[in-house]
Parts: sequence; C-alpha cells; structure tokens
Amino acid sequence: MADKTNTSQGTGAAPAVDSPDAIRNVVLVGPSGSGKTTLVEALLVASGVLNRPGTVLDGSTVCDFDDAEIRQQRSVGLSLASLPHDGAKVNLIDTPGYADFIGELRAGLRAADCALFVISASEGVDEPTKTVWQECAHVGMPRAVVITKLDHARANYQSALAAAQAAFGDKVLPLYLPAGDGLIGLLSQTYYDYSGGKRSTSTPDSSYDDQIEELRGTLIEGIIEESEDESLMDRYLEGEDIDQKVLIDDLERAVERGSFFPVIPVCSASGVGTHELLEVATSGFPSPLEHALPEVFSPHGVARKGLTCDPGGPLLAEVVKTTSDPYVGRVSLVRVFSGTIRPDATVHVSGHFTSFFGSQNSHADHDEDERIGTLSFPLGKVQRPAAQVVAGDLCAIGRLTRAETGDTLSDKSDPLLLKPWNMPEPLLPIAVQAHAKTDEDKLSVGLQRLAAEDPTLRIEQNPETHQIVLWCMGEAHSDVVLDALANRYGVTVDTVELRVPLRETFGGKAKGHGRHVKQSGGHGQYAVCDIEVEPLPEGSDFEFVDKVVGGAVPRQFIPSVEKGVRAQMEKGVSAGYPMVGIRVTLLDGKAHSVDSSDMAFQMAGGLALREAAAATKVSLLEPVDLVSVLVPDDLVGAVMSDLSGRRGRLLGTDKVGDDRTLVKAEVPQVEITRYAIDLRSLSHGAASFSREFSRYEAMPEGAAAKMKSSA
Repeated sequence: MADKTNTSQGTGAAPAVDSPDAIRNVVLVGPSGSGKTTLVEALLVASGVLNRPGTVLDGSTVCDFDDAEIRQQRSVGLSLASLPHDGAKVNLIDTPGYADFIGELRAGLRAADCALFVISASEGVDEPTKTVWQECAHVGMPRAVVITKLDHARANYQSALAAAQAAFGDKVLPLYLPAGDGLIGLLSQTYYDYSGGKRSTSTPDSSYDDQIEELRGTLIEGIIEESEDESLMDRYLEGEDIDQKVLIDDLERAVERGSFFPVIPVCSASGVGTHELLEVATSGFPSPLEHALPEVFSPHGVARKGLTCDPGGPLLAEVVKTTSDPYVGRVSLVRVFSGTIRPDATVHVSGHFTSFFGSQNSHADHDEDERIGTLSFPLGKVQRPAAQVVAGDLCAIGRLTRAETGDTLSDKSDPLLLKPWNMPEPLLPIAVQAHAKTDEDKLSVGLQRLAAEDPTLRIEQNPETHQIVLWCMGEAHSDVVLDALANRYGVTVDTVELRVPLRETFGGKAKGHGRHVKQSGGHGQYAVCDIEVEPLPEGSDFEFVDKVVGGAVPRQFIPSVEKGVRAQMEKGVSAGYPMVGIRVTLLDGKAHSVDSSDMAFQMAGGLALREAAAATKVSLLEPVDLVSVLVPDDLVGAVMSDLSGRRGRLLGTDKVGDDRTLVKAEVPQVEITRYAIDLRSLSHGAASFSREFSRYEAMPEGAAAKMKSSA
C-alpha cells in the first residue's frame, strides 16, 4: 500500500463504477486552516481531474465555491469531489474545520467509510479534533493522519507528528519521512523525488540512514503487533528479515479494520505525498462493503435487519446535504447504502425527525412519494451527469422538492427509514426581524428553506416575546445564516436584543377596585368589582375564587370578571410580562339592570387587577435552566467560577472517563444567552454543554429593576 510505485494519473472524466468494492468514501477532518480544501485540490491535480490547483485566497478551489466561503476564505459547508485512482473511485468529502459547523462534519462522517485527519505542520491538534477522533474510534471508523503545509515558514514535522501521537495514541505511526523535495518510504527504503514536477524514485541519501533505521523499526513493530500471524513477532525479534509484501498486506488489513493509523506527510503546493496518500486511500481504506449500514426501520418504527451494500438490493439512500438556489433550485447530496438509483424513478421520502429528536426540531415529519430528477456526480459545484448510482456511492439529485437533509429515500413499495445521525443541539439564540414590513413573507420563505438544508438550525416563533429566534451553533454559524438570507434570498434582516420570557407575580396580598362606568345617553356600560389578590406557592399558576354574596355581581357576569382578570394577566401589570402564581378572590361588586354587560365586567376585572398591583410589590420571575457542562478536569475550577458569576447555583460534579468532569448547575436563562460563545472562549473549544428548562423563580431586585426600566 504505502510504498507501491503506481503513478497512474487517472482521467478528467467523471468516474463511474458499477460495484461498491471499487469505491472509497473518504471524509477530511481537521482544524480550520489545516489545509483540507487545498489538499483536495492537490489530489485532484495528482489524479488528472484538474490541470492546475485553485487557491483559497482567490476563491478558485473546487470545494469552496459558495459565495460566503469565497468571501470568508474558509469552508462553511460540506462538499464533494470525486477522482479516479488505480481502478478505484475516491469520493473526497471536504468538511469545515470551525466548530460552529459541526453539523456539516457529522453529515460528512455519516456519508464516509473512513477519515483523513488533516493536521498542519505549523500547528497542533485542537480539542474539537480530538473529540471527533474519539467519536470515530467509538464506531471503529478507519483513520489516517495527513500532516500538511510542510513548506510553511513555521513548519515542524516532528513536532506535528508528536502532537498527533499524543492526541490520537501510539498506533499513529509514519509511513514516510520528509526529505528534501520528496519522501523516503520507510518500508521500501526508497526516495520518492518530486523535484522535477513528476514523481521519480532513487536511493535515499546516506545522511538519513540513522533516522530511517529508527523509524522503520518502530513502524515494523507496530505493524507486526496488529498482524494476525502470531509467529511474526517472534521471527522478527529473532532477526528474521520480514518480507515487505507481508508487512504491507498486514498494514493494509490493520488500517482497514481501524486498529492502525498511518501518517502521511503532504505538501499540497509541490504535490509531495499526494500519490502516496492516494495509495493509502485506495489500498488501505475499506470499500462500502466492509462498512456496516446504519440502523434501519420501517416508517412505523419496526427494526429492519439483513440489508447490505448490494446494488441489487432494496433501495436505501439518505440525503446528507441540501442546498437551494433561487435559480438552480434544490440539489440534494445523497449517499446510497443499498440498491441502485436511476433517473425518473419514483421513490418514497421518509422524514421522521420528531421520532428521534423530539418536537423541538424545525423539520416537519413526512411520508410521501417523489420522482427522482437528474443524477450527477459533483465536482464541487460542477454536476457531471450520471446514468445510475449504485450502492456505496455518492451523487447529487436535482429538484427533490420534498426531501430534506437527513431524510431517507427508498422504494415506494418497500418504505424504509434510516435513523438520522446525531444532530448537535444549537445553543446560541439570535433574535431577528425583517428590516422592512415588505420583507416579512420573504423572510419566512427563506428561513423555511434554510431549515430544510441545515438540521443544526432551529427556528422558533416565540409566542410570548413575539420574536423570531434562530438557534445557531455559534456566531460564525449565525453569520452564514444571515448572509444566506441577504444574498441568496434577498432579505435584509436586523438582529435585535433577545427577550427572555419572564413572568410577573404579586409580592404580597392586596385589594383592587375596578369601576368601568360610561353612561352618557343611550346604551351605556356599567360594571364594578372588588377583588383581593394574594400570591400562591412557587410553581402555581392561577386560581379564581368567587365569594360574592347577595347577588352584588349577577351570576352570569362572574365568569366575565375572571375573563377580564386573565386577559390583564396575559398583558402583565408592571413590565409587560405574563402574570402567574396568584389567587384572585371576587369579594363584591355592583351591576346595572340595563347597562351591565359581559364586556363591561371584563374591563372592570382588568382594572381591579391593575389597581391591586399598584398597592403592593410586583415581582419578576425568571426562567432557570439546568445546565450540564462537560469539561476537561483542569478547567473545572474556571467553569464553576464562571457559572457562579452568572448567578448560577452549583449542584455538583460527576467524573466522566479518565479526564473529564460533568458540572451541573441551575442558571437563569438571561445569564446564558451567549454561553455557547463564552464557554468556547473559556475552554478553547474543549468543553460542551447542554441546557433544559427547570422552573421559574424570583429575580433579584437589582436585576428586576433593570429589566423593568428597559421594558
């Protein structure tokens, strides 16, 4: 695998295969700025798909074609580029490295069968990348490490290798040693020279002999430890020279089953290492045949067993990404797990997010049939026509109007449903409104389309604050959403201060007199009522008690008083927030035989509540969330101190794994509206958190006074 001398350049045509064993689905993972997109360019050039590479700086790369990506000079979405190499089709799935776009990364992991972890030779390994490595380890996904930017002014290959080994474990071992304008293969002990623009081979310079011997010995021992031949280690220790083919075969099997992780140094600018990396991808990584399918169910939730990656089997495919364009329409990137997709076929679309994620998601459930449009193999934004797409492959389908990201496509005669991949919870709320009244309809349409594309975007129409709230993964995610609204859908949006849904309640007992009398000729209005209001225990809502005697308020108007009180409670009496936790007792009143009416007593009830509020203290209640923060042990103190500074009430800690702690606290919602950003800054991306509503409790007087003054 690692030291074969195949120098096939492939062709520029869209690669197409008719068997899953000729497919390699490879996702590129790594920190932002590690060079993933540039690496794809270099691999496309090495395989002959491109004549020359594009650059991120001038916005000419295959994978970063979105306007926002070109402006920001970084990936914000998943993209696909396919290339041929050594008889195989390699689907390269480029993903964003910034933490806000973890949803795109998870979609890429779902679509792939193996992962390349791309690390810059001038940087280390960040915490989010370590977390993704552990996720891949949990499911046994094969992985390799690529160290890029060997030509960077601050490049230090040995330091980057040490950082990768410290982060990922001792089974991360290099197959090559960077040397001059090329690489030295540690197994073949051959120098691969790229100085002439094409790869040539020669004998390594003798000055590298000591390094080769040391690294080669460590590599061989690492391979033998993973060998299924238990006698191999004894033979090696006894001094036997193990055949190179035996080592390569064992290496390929170990990489394929996810127990050994080769390191390949690559310089994208010069092409050094690109052929070696393609050889690892095609020879060492597994085909879709070796990758177990996700969980499959019927639309009614019954588990379906026995499906495999068989082009002749039942159709089972999943939409891993959706993009919409006002001119092109909707394009769906699809991974085919079983069966074969053909143009113009009618398929069943199943989307049951509620079954897996609850009702808070922004994606409607649906079960309906839809006709397949055009099929193509993407090269970034370029769609290359496809006659059919077999199990294991990835393709784009044009104009699927109903299917959304995460939905399942199957035969209409045999509907199936894949359990969606794990969707991260968006935890940064952004309140928005259309800049002009005329944009409100366009805003609604644009948000619906964006929600269909992005499962990590949750749209909330808050019935209490009457705000449109976009729940995003972070500031960069919200910027991309607002950019898409402005540039793709032509909607100018203003961000406004987020209103937390507070409550009001009475701080003590008080009486109120409501008098609504208008008698100036003709049919008038007459209603008088006297009430007493008292607070109820925490967590109570509202009670209405009738203690009228002697018919002072006619029986038919007593419900009217209650209705008026409830209406005033919804409006609030102090800062405009709904009122809860009170008992209202109707004590007395007056009526007129002609002028009294239902509406008059409603008005009187509301006036009485307002007068009672003026006679006592009105307290504000704030929502409190249960916040759980998963944090490295060395940051527990800093996180607990920060939560305390947010008026948090610490509940305790639990040990998680070897080096992590779960900190639990109750924190007012008003204090954590930007916690997603602040925690990332505090922990350098190493911590994560979740939140759920706990209860309402009294807001401190100082904070309440501030909220009332701004209301």
